[in-house]
Amino acid sequence: MHAAAGTAPGGRLVGLLESPAIGMSPWIIFSVLVGPGRFEVAVGIALAVAVALVIAGRLLRPGSSIKILEVSDVVFFAALAVIGAIASPGTHRWLETYAGEVSNIALAVIAFGSMAVRVPFTVQYARERVDREHWDSPQFLRTNYVITGVWGLAFLVAAVAGGFGDLVLHNPDNLWTAWIIQIAAIVAALRFTEWYPQVVRSRTNTVHHSPPVRALLIPLVGLLIPIGIVVLIFDAGASWFGVVLILVGVVLARAIRKDAEVTRHPGRHVK
Repeated sequence: MHAAAGTAPGGRLVGLLESPAIGMSPWIIFSVLVGPGRFEVAVGIALAVAVALVIAGRLLRPGSSIKILEVSDVVFFAALAVIGAIASPGTHRWLETYAGEVSNIALAVIAFGSMAVRVPFTVQYARERVDREHWDSPQFLRTNYVITGVWGLAFLVAAVAGGFGDLVLHNPDNLWTAWIIQIAAIVAALRFTEWYPQVVRSRTNTVHHSPPVRALLIPLVGLLIPIGIVVLIFDAGASWFGVVLILVGVVLARAIRKDAEVTRHPGRHVK
């Protein structure tokens, strides 16, 4: 079902350009970086990445289509750069505070809007990885609806977290609402994008085994330890809470590794 994208000119870089996660990278970079005193830097980096992705896509994949997300990237961040350059001091302060939420909401609108018009934005990337004969199959389309929906939810979570930090806590740089929750939501969506197609393929192909749920949770479990360390270093919570996060992360990581080992080599653990 999958095309051999990795063997095309550009190798791994071409494969990366065929991932919707790369198309969303300017938005992710911007939502993570933006904040008081960082608006121009965040917009500049996001716009540069967006333009670079469009150029790289055309150079490395001359026949590839222009993606909805690529156009949205350039238009959105170019508009923000212009607005930021001519905005009054009050508007500039507003952008520094709320631009992260605006970008996350815009991405959620793009995701759910593309589903509403029956062209989930991930399908444009997926078509470059599969044979043309599968493009109109119900399974292929349904898979992309699910993945696009998960991305939309991830950015809604990020927008709500950022909004809570800005409007309720009155702290745009709150470690939890501005960083940890938003990064966790993006990591979860990234992992789901890799995991779910494998599950779908395993349902119709007896050669492929369905990936276990733990394969979906591994990145999130891996985040517990660094989050715990960050809590301790930056005093983002009670010290005992940071310690608990680290311990739970270690225990769960070991349990998942042991379970994976048992699954791969069941005979070694039979007494």
